[in-house]
Amino acid sequence: MKPRPGWFSRTIVDATTTMLSEPFVTDYCRANMWLVRGRDLDMLVDTGMGICALAPEIDITPGKPLLAVATHVHLDHVGSLHEFAWRAGPRVEAEFFATMPDEATYANMFRNFPGAVSELPWPGWSSADYAIVPAPLDRLLEEGDVIELGDRSFTVLHLPGHSPGSIGLFDCHDGTLFSGDAIHCGLLVDDMPDSDRTAYCATMRRLIDLPVSIAHGGHADSIDGTRMRKIAMEYLRRNGG
Repeated sequence: MKPRPGWFSRTIVDATTTMLSEPFVTDYCRANMWLVRGRDLDMLVDTGMGICALAPEIDITPGKPLLAVATHVHLDHVGSLHEFAWRAGPRVEAEFFATMPDEATYANMFRNFPGAVSELPWPGWSSADYAIVPAPLDRLLEEGDVIELGDRSFTVLHLPGHSPGSIGLFDCHDGTLFSGDAIHCGLLVDDMPDSDRTAYCATMRRLIDLPVSIAHGGHADSIDGTRMRKIAMEYLRRNGG
């Protein structure tokens, strides 16, 4: 379905990074999508809800491939993944991408969410009809894998806790981290059926020691490394980590 005008917002972060979001989706499910341009390969980190088509909003460079990477399989990060021909995501959750079951994506939660959207994407739309199209992965990512863009590279970090397979993408040369839902300055969700607070504490301890200069999360604003480490330490204090 063609998006209504303004369904997607777009923010230029720097010369190679653009953030997209869905401003009319409820805060709880409004995720950030990150387009990162490289010399040889462009990378799209997460793909939103899939209510309106995302692919037409992505400026494709003719002749240059685009890799769409899902940081985890929850609904607000995989909704438009099927629109992209080359897809990657965490090996730990790989089986779910082929069928997108409610028990893994929590799409059923959105179907019954009060105030799911503040504006209808098209007349007659209803959250009760929401479904996620299966998107089998072409590349399975795990700890230590590297995504090469040509002029920069991102190392895959397994950052479980929010979900079993949650990953981050870290550029060790400039300290940029695309952290998914592992850490950001919004509400850190650790009470989903597949969440694990013990694993989340281990992830937070790891992040404290990571030389991050800026973290682009799955929700809320980007944060510098000092703020990220403070958030991680606060989480550990609250959870006895």
